[in-house]
Amino acid sequence: MENIIEVKGLKTQFDERVIHENITLSVPKGSIYGLLGPSGCGKTTLLKEMVMLQEFHGGEIEVLGKRLQEISYDDAMGLRRQWGVLFQAGALFSSLSIRDNIALPLVEYSNLSEAMISEIVAFKINIVGLKASDAYLYPSQISGGMKKKAALARALAMDPKLLFLDEPTSGLDPISARDFDALILKLRDLLGLTIVMVSHDLRSIYDTLDCAAVLDDKKVVYEGNLDNIFGVENNFIKTFFSGVQR
Repeated sequence: MENIIEVKGLKTQFDERVIHENITLSVPKGSIYGLLGPSGCGKTTLLKEMVMLQEFHGGEIEVLGKRLQEISYDDAMGLRRQWGVLFQAGALFSSLSIRDNIALPLVEYSNLSEAMISEIVAFKINIVGLKASDAYLYPSQISGGMKKKAALARALAMDPKLLFLDEPTSGLDPISARDFDALILKLRDLLGLTIVMVSHDLRSIYDTLDCAAVLDDKKVVYEGNLDNIFGVENNFIKTFFSGVQR
């Protein structure tokens, strides 16, 4: 199977503190791939490195055939148009309506007409399960679950091949979280996405992931599907997955 992301021998450090040491993993095309591990292990840092929001200090990251450690400005701008990112808190602009938040990437990075942008925004609002009338509300006027869906619609605005999700169900009640999981699965199949997701929501992990990398003690201690994870001798894995029926 073709890999859409390759990480090889990655090293990350902040001053003297080493976060990642020789991280190697592969994200298959069309998969929902999880980055798992204890707090502080560098899951979100790795995700930020993949989307060029954080520098790394050794090794290689290749995304959609582009090597990030030697990428040109033009190639970097082209790559950013091929992925969408859903940040943990949504990161919606509070001064913009939901419609204008979703339209922003299209306004900034395309030459589409206002009418075409409006059509695309309406479609994205619909596919994430929001109502057409929600477009005119502001982030302060909507629930946490609606904010996540609006931020997801914005992440999908440019028809990306890749979607990055940082703790997508955090802060949601159990019903909203499961609703969001179902939406992620639907969108992966509908849009042919590859999804990389940071999560600590055990139910979400089992309901959505095809495969995962578990980070602990600066390295990848497991990579693969979850069926084989129980044989790994690692304290985090044994504790985190202890409540799961085998």
